[in-house]
Amino acid sequence: DGFTVNVKLARQLERRRLAVVEGGIDWGQAEALAYASLLEDGIPVRLSGQDTERGTFAHRHLMFHDPGTGETFAPIQHLPAARASMELYNSPLSEYAALGFEYGYSVAAPDALVLWEAQFGDFVNGAQIVIDQYLVAGRSKWGQTSRLTLLLPHGYEGNGPEHSSARLERFLQQGAQDNIRIANCSTAAQFFHLLRRQALDATARPLVVMTPKGLLRLRSAASSLADFTDGRFEPVLDDSTEDAPRDRAGVHRLVLCSGKLYYDIAAHDERAKAIGVAVARLEQLYPFPVEAVAGLVTSYPALQEVVWAQEEPQNMGAWRSIRHRLDDAARAASSVAGVTYVGRPWRAAPSEGYPTAHQREQDRIVRAALGL
Repeated sequence: DGFTVNVKLARQLERRRLAVVEGGIDWGQAEALAYASLLEDGIPVRLSGQDTERGTFAHRHLMFHDPGTGETFAPIQHLPAARASMELYNSPLSEYAALGFEYGYSVAAPDALVLWEAQFGDFVNGAQIVIDQYLVAGRSKWGQTSRLTLLLPHGYEGNGPEHSSARLERFLQQGAQDNIRIANCSTAAQFFHLLRRQALDATARPLVVMTPKGLLRLRSAASSLADFTDGRFEPVLDDSTEDAPRDRAGVHRLVLCSGKLYYDIAAHDERAKAIGVAVARLEQLYPFPVEAVAGLVTSYPALQEVVWAQEEPQNMGAWRSIRHRLDDAARAASSVAGVTYVGRPWRAAPSEGYPTAHQREQDRIVRAALGL
């Protein structure tokens, strides 16, 4: 009572209320539902990062600001049925210090879900020492485990080399002996289930999430309430678009990709011309879901080609770390010899510096993936 929510934000919140009934639960709402459900389960949640209360892309809005009084209010900290606390802080642009603190906090509070978010995923390189010395090696060196979760905005939107890549390849290169988990979700419900699994799994491991930018409000990436109540996190998602082949026996080319690129390919203007082409998503990159990918490949009985498509240059992204796994899965289908790469060629910088060059290259990648 007596608190005034910003008029523009009030409209967004009302849409969220309707989305629960009508569908279209977006990324920020799915994340809030995950945290709220964990708090009611008695699991503390701590979220910090750069502009985290609002969300770098104005998508989260866990903290409200009264435009008249300047007072703040976080509804998620006042849930009637909550049995645990929610800590929510904007941290400074000092990734090394912030991530080092959150790692220590996660070790000291093993039952809590502790998350740190970079303003852009690229900025995590400022905390590389913490990642190398503690996050990925702590269990091997000291038997020290952690549930620390890194939310790293990742995806090529034409914003240049410093705002595109969270350096997925670095984390995959350091993934060994079941030391971390790495995911690149493509729907709001998948993110919801991933966060809950991270908090509830009896085996504590750090989690690195390549979170999106363009998907935060993309209608195709939104989910219905049933996706939350009846579903679970799936490491692999099959083709589910309107243009997906109806006859699995008619599919001769399977395109595998991860994250945002799926929608660039699946929703391309000329997708309908790609007869016999299915597009599937790899949602968990490490530990690699060997059986799930092999099962996907063998579910297409007439398969002739398997393609790995990525936005990143060939010397970056997931390709070099998972190629052998993809080849093994492709050979599960006797008619497929191996996997073909589609993406940017080898580059020194992660992306183009000009939006026009980005759009041209992005379109080339999508067309090549579809065989157009």
